Amino acid sequence: MAKKDLHPDWHPTKVFCDGQLVLEVGTTKEEMYVDIWSGNHPFYTGSQKIIDAEGRVDKFERKYGKKDAKSNK
Repeated sequence: MAKKDLHPDWHPTKVFCDGQLVLEVGTTKEEMYVDIWSGNHPFYTGSQKIIDAEGRVDKFERKYGKKDAKSNK
């Protein structure tokens, strides 16, 4: 059993991003405001762009790249 007056209060929390409710969780805060969440992060939405620094992506794809279906390497 939890001791009285030792633990913080637990609240159902509403998480907002850009003024819209995006998630409900339980935390010690009643409301949270975030800038990025999985619904608008480029990695999770598929809009992430790879920035090629000095041809490293091309070099990697040539060395370990996507194998053709015909290739048995």
